[in-house]
Parts: sequence; C-alpha cells; structure tokens
Amino acid sequence: MKVVEKIKDLKLLVAQAKTAEKKIGFVPTMGALHDGHFSLIKAAKEQTDFVVVSIFVNPTQFGPTEDIDKYPRAFDADTAGCKKFGVDVVFAPMTAEMYPQQNLTWVNVEKLTEPLCGESRSGHFRGVATVCAKLFNIVEPDIVFFGQKDAQQSIVIKQMVADLNMPLKIVVCPTVREPDGLAMSSRNRYLNAGERKDAALIYASLQEAELFIKAGLCKSSELIGEMEKILKLSNRIKIEYISILNCRTLEEIDQAKGKVLIAVAVKLGQGRLIDNIMLDAE
Repeated sequence: MKVVEKIKDLKLLVAQAKTAEKKIGFVPTMGALHDGHFSLIKAAKEQTDFVVVSIFVNPTQFGPTEDIDKYPRAFDADTAGCKKFGVDVVFAPMTAEMYPQQNLTWVNVEKLTEPLCGESRSGHFRGVATVCAKLFNIVEPDIVFFGQKDAQQSIVIKQMVADLNMPLKIVVCPTVREPDGLAMSSRNRYLNAGERKDAALIYASLQEAELFIKAGLCKSSELIGEMEKILKLSNRIKIEYISILNCRTLEEIDQAKGKVLIAVAVKLGQGRLIDNIMLDAE
C-alpha cells in the first residue's frame, strides 16, 4: 500500500492502474476510520480492482461555529486499517494541496440540500459537493462508495454526478451499527459513558417508527410523536430534527407511503449525531 500527499503522485498511480485495465474504486473519508468505513473498503475490494481511500478533513464543509480542530484524527490507525483491508493507495493531502489558492468555484446542488442538515449547517453541502467533485476529478474512479448513514449526502452526490454527467457510479452501502444499534460514526468518540448509553435511543426511535408503519400507522405527525417519546427518555438528548421524507426528492410527506426516508439528528453532549432508515411503505 502506498500513502501519497500530492495530487500528481496519486494521478500517476491511478494512470498506471488504468493502463493495466483495472477498475478504480474510491472511498472518500475524513479519517478517524471505523468499521463503517472498512465495510465500504470491503465493498470496493469486491467490486473493483484498485482501491483508493482519501483521508482529508475538508475545511469547506465546516460552518463558522463548528470547530474543525476538534474533529477526531487518527492517521496512523487509519493507514494501518487501510493496509489490513487491502487498500492500494491512501491519498492524504494537506489543505494547501486541495485548495492552493482562494477557491472561487463552488458546486451547489439545489433543493436537496435545503432540508435536514442543510437547515442548520449553512454551506455544508456546498463544501461537500465541491470537495467530492475535486476528488472525483483527481482520482477518476469508476465506482465511489458511500454509507447509508449519511443518506442526504449520498442523495446530493448522486444528483451532482447525474447532473454533471460524471463518468462514475455511486454505490451506497448499508449502515454499520454497534450491538445496541447506534450507527457507527467518527463523532461517537465525543460521547462519555452516559451519553453513549443514551445514544442507543436514536436507532430505537427509528425502529419504533418502522413498527408503527408495519402496523398501519402512516401519518407522519403521529410517527414523529412516537419517535419523540423514545428520544425524550433521555434528558441529555436535544432533538434537532425528525423528518419523514420522499427518498428521491427529500420533500416532507404527510403519510409514510412508498419509498420513505425517516431521518433524525440530535445533539448529545459535545456530539451531533444523525441516523436514518429507508422503508418501502405500502
């Protein structure tokens, strides 16, 4: 496995792989890797011939009140994990390599970035879409792998790829969970023992909604009310949003019918945690 910091070095390695007619798989990350990330790498290994993982804490997706310096970093453990799972190249650029001058060109995906996390994280998805576009141009992957936990991000990036005719495929892999159901996330490291125990209520609330839908309760306001009851079992959890939306358009719906996304965001201690489930509700 090679670790490179320079775009030119990465492009040379990818060009060599393409000359050998290898299919390029790409897993973009901000590091602090966990089993969720490694599941994406495993999928990339299964579906492609040459796997690139980026580790880059992208400053343009952090808001002015979000402390990028506190984002967890574990580079040595990350590269060891990548090596263990058979990654071919880790691309770990410095900020100056990705943004060598003031960035004047941005990718804005409209409508899909307005609800959910877009309401409280102004400019977040502009930074995500822009850095992904840059990384896709640098890596030139055939397939890019994302996790279902970041459902809105995946939907936004799929739209960008389609709208801009990017010659690649987006694969969204299932959320990997802890034994108690908590979605694996780099931000789980922010939680103390009590908060970590309460965090299991997030997935429990999603499961509760699924049970009610299967029982025939499909009115969104009532489902949200039942989810709130679960989350409010902890006075530590501060609900940011509970939303029931159309999976494709991310428009809120009054009835959980068809392909539905149920999404939750909460503040818990020093962490902001998100989770979701997708259902095909009859």
